[in-house]
Amino acid sequence: MLTRRRTLGLLSAALPALHLSRSAKAAPSLAPKPLVFAHRGASALRPEHTLGAYAKAMLDGADFIEPDLVMTKDGHLVVRHESNIADTTDVADHPEFADRKKTVTIDGQKQTGWFTTDFTLAELKTLRARERLATLRVHNTRYNDRFEIPTFEEVIEIVAAQAAATGKTFGLIPELKHSTHFHSLGHDPEAIFLKTIAAHEYTRQAPLEIQSFETANLARIRDQALAINPQTRLMLLMGERKQTPPDLAAAGKTTTFGDLMTPAGLKDVRRYADVIGPSNTDLIPRDTKGAWLEPSTLVDDAHRAGLLVHSYTARPENYFLPAQLRSDAGPAARNPAGMIAEVRRYLDMGIDGFFTDDPALGRQVVDMTF
Repeated sequence: MLTRRRTLGLLSAALPALHLSRSAKAAPSLAPKPLVFAHRGASALRPEHTLGAYAKAMLDGADFIEPDLVMTKDGHLVVRHESNIADTTDVADHPEFADRKKTVTIDGQKQTGWFTTDFTLAELKTLRARERLATLRVHNTRYNDRFEIPTFEEVIEIVAAQAAATGKTFGLIPELKHSTHFHSLGHDPEAIFLKTIAAHEYTRQAPLEIQSFETANLARIRDQALAINPQTRLMLLMGERKQTPPDLAAAGKTTTFGDLMTPAGLKDVRRYADVIGPSNTDLIPRDTKGAWLEPSTLVDDAHRAGLLVHSYTARPENYFLPAQLRSDAGPAARNPAGMIAEVRRYLDMGIDGFFTDDPALGRQVVDMTF
């Protein structure tokens, strides 16, 4: 459990609020007011998936906190964007783990590094988190080596503590990563996940949205998750249009995410999911220079199928913005006005929520629009 001193220390001072004028109302969505999802925490301002990033996100006005969940060797769920921890921890600086570096194929992609399934929880707790985008977010590197790799339970505890301290209920939007891969190694992440949310009063009652890039696991846990927490929603994350969901690929099927984005595909998704999570470039494609093209009909098509749309990921640096919204300050420069303009266009299209690396800016654009 988190101590009171540790919890209060993590909930450090937030950035000053930006003062923005109120604008015309956006087009209606299926939700009363679009939700702000803290993508891996406030990861534009702290190293991703650390308790510091989550604390910052809650202080900055996020509605939901996102922990990505991966398995350890001894069957625990820890919070990392992927099983490979080469880029997000100091594992390379630990000579005792040098012999665990290897190359594996996960979800059809070959990668080299150190993988959580080769470490016990106790071993992972000896590592420290580092900024993944160190050349782009140099300011975040000042927090390198300050934070442990958190467990899913520790994230639940800090969110519950902040909710109790502020009176605001924060939702959790965990992503079940690499499900087919973990099952191939003899793990059952869904069973551990369901056991964990059932064991905590907060996750039995607070808003909960479960994400996956796979289809079968969402269908499999839907009824059990709803029995534990009736507020649960399930989201199918959408990868590249030409990619096949990992579980379908493993079963020899050829259905792509693009197929699932068609009106017929969306009707099928609605059988086991309540929400789709497309990338922002699925809403408005970009050309080879990063400039916006004509919007797609995906938001309207999903709404007609009865699905909410929670898109990813709004980021405040020029590097991630459409060409029309970039400033001339260079790729790594923060461009809050550009991100706000980008999100406002998606809100005008009727999205029901969005993931952002900078929840303070996300909160501002929602509050000035609705």
